[in-house]
Amino acid sequence: MDRVLILPPRVTETGLAFADAARRRGMRVETMRTWRLPEHLAGHAGAHLYAGPLFADAVGAELGVGLLEPDQDWLARLPREWTRRDVAFTTLAQARALDRPAFVKPPDDKSFPARVYPSGAALPGPEVLADDTPVLVSDVVTFRVEFRLFLGAGRVRAVSRYAVDGELDLAGPAEDARCADAAAFAAGLLGPGLPALPSAVVVDVGLLADAATGRPEWAVIEANAAWASGHYAADPDEALDVVLSASRPVAEVAPADRRFLRGLPTVSR
Repeated sequence: MDRVLILPPRVTETGLAFADAARRRGMRVETMRTWRLPEHLAGHAGAHLYAGPLFADAVGAELGVGLLEPDQDWLARLPREWTRRDVAFTTLAQARALDRPAFVKPPDDKSFPARVYPSGAALPGPEVLADDTPVLVSDVVTFRVEFRLFLGAGRVRAVSRYAVDGELDLAGPAEDARCADAAAFAAGLLGPGLPALPSAVVVDVGLLADAATGRPEWAVIEANAAWASGHYAADPDEALDVVLSASRPVAEVAPADRRFLRGLPTVSR
């Protein structure tokens, strides 16, 4: 079967790295010129997509691809021993009532900036975003170092450091030995008794100072759709394997993963 990796018009460094990795394995790569899917790609039996959520929504249904993503409330359902902070899944209307600083973010898009808000009054108002917009609200913590993990087929496939003290700072396992510790911590999320993840997903973890002891402790930052995540300094071939599994023809999506399919709107030509 002819396998093709489809990229949006605005190609990122990760898109370029994945394009090279795809060609090395004999895949065809097509970079779109517009947000309209060419007729020859509609319903393509071997299509995979690497793109942001907006572009995925624009072409995904017509392309016929199944896009896996974690549940919006996954982070809030994790036990506190994994998050090291309180995390709530709620609505923007309820978050606007906050009378304290909190980190607030949309769970699966960028409809407003993810950051620390001094109170709920600083969040976008109802004239900007609907009251029922889902949000994640968490305690304010400081991650000293942050890592990205590509998880696929029940194991960690690729890892990269991406930030130190909140600043972009890339390093692979050869440059930062803590990548191995991050991978071991993230692998525990695949064990029994924890909220389920798609079979192919990206998870970010980091080290923060424990509030009681001051010791550095591992904590989960968030989970993201692999097909929309940057690879930073992770091995692009291993990361691409996860992306291809997270974005594949919908007929190939395993039954256990169907609950994680992104709902794609139908777009009229």
